[in-house]
Amino acid sequence: MSQVTEVCSCPVKGIIDVVSKKWTLLIVNALGIHETLRFKDFMKLLGISPRTLSDTLKILVEQGLAERVSYNPIPPKVEYSLSRDGHEFRGAILPLLRWAAGRDGGILEPCMPGCKRHKVLG
Repeated sequence: MSQVTEVCSCPVKGIIDVVSKKWTLLIVNALGIHETLRFKDFMKLLGISPRTLSDTLKILVEQGLAERVSYNPIPPKVEYSLSRDGHEFRGAILPLLRWAAGRDGGILEPCMPGCKRHKVLG
């Protein structure tokens, strides 16, 4: 007989709203692959709308999963990267991303603008 292990789900309540957003996993994974990205880089890689991207990045920064660094040259430049917690979170979701990538039988066609399947899991 297998032993049932009880795990308290209280710590998950705060992060579940973040994780359940449509683009969160893809944004976190893109940051894990590329280390730092600018807003326009996300747009090219993921084909995400500017408002959705802005909202999701703001939440990731507020939750401590991503870091935002502003530079003041003309024009201003902002870069995003994963925080320590963001790297740990990406490590936790990689099995899910690998599982999802394997479900299509290993087809190597891009699934969205800029996606190269071999780079998805970096």
